[in-house]
Amino acid sequence: MPGREFEWGQGVKAAIDIADDGTHPAAKPGEPLVRAGAYGEVVRVGRHVEADVPVYLVDFGGALVVGCLAADLDGD
Repeated sequence: MPGREFEWGQGVKAAIDIADDGTHPAAKPGEPLVRAGAYGEVVRVGRHVEADVPVYLVDFGGALVVGCLAADLDGD
């Protein structure tokens, strides 16, 4: 959903299954990281410079922190 934004500390859930895109240091590309419906908390908000879109670092628990786009998340 365009225009959707999340804030630090906000509870969210994965809207889709999230797989490694090759950037997660503890996973192989394509490896599943988070299943749809998993709950987490936004711990940092950054910006993808080239695409000019926000990127949310979400702590899904168990030391699993994943970078997500707004389309990957639903507000809690």
